[in-house]
Amino acid sequence: MSTKEPGSAELFPVIYGELRRVAGRYLSRERRNHTLQPTALVHEAWLKLQNERRVQVHGRTHGLALAAQAMRRLLVDHGRHQKRDKRGGGVAPMPLDDLLNAAATGAVPIEDLLTLEAALTRLEAEDPRAAQVVALRFFSGMSSAEVAEHLQLSVRTVESDWTFAKAWLKRELSGEKNRKDQQ
Repeated sequence: MSTKEPGSAELFPVIYGELRRVAGRYLSRERRNHTLQPTALVHEAWLKLQNERRVQVHGRTHGLALAAQAMRRLLVDHGRHQKRDKRGGGVAPMPLDDLLNAAATGAVPIEDLLTLEAALTRLEAEDPRAAQVVALRFFSGMSSAEVAEHLQLSVRTVESDWTFAKAWLKRELSGEKNRKDQQ
């Protein structure tokens, strides 16, 4: 008896509900007439993955990680487009603790998502694995155990990276806020 991993076509219905919850969490705090809807975000992200010929999905956590990364890119691109139209609108950035709490309980406003994305890019240059842990925890809503399984690390290592990354991002984002206040 062979235990073949499901292909992406078979996997999508299995993780669809989880992806929809992740997308809904991000979009729930946006204005009611927001142009992106959770279903559209999930479908667009999954289509993007299907169109990338090099991408092979290896199980549930890998599919979640890939789809969450695609949703992240779509939301950041959408936010950049919106920011270009509004030029910031004078919205104050959300503190890191609030951003991380929002990841667990609701959506993150586009401006704050862009700020976090820029900080994550800087973290990735310093510690790529810690940045990957943040992306998986924050954008896909994965638990430490799921991230550990996906990255083939121990849960303790993932939690250590998560702790380091939160402290690093908090310092980085508070420095960014101070720079904006001085201008």
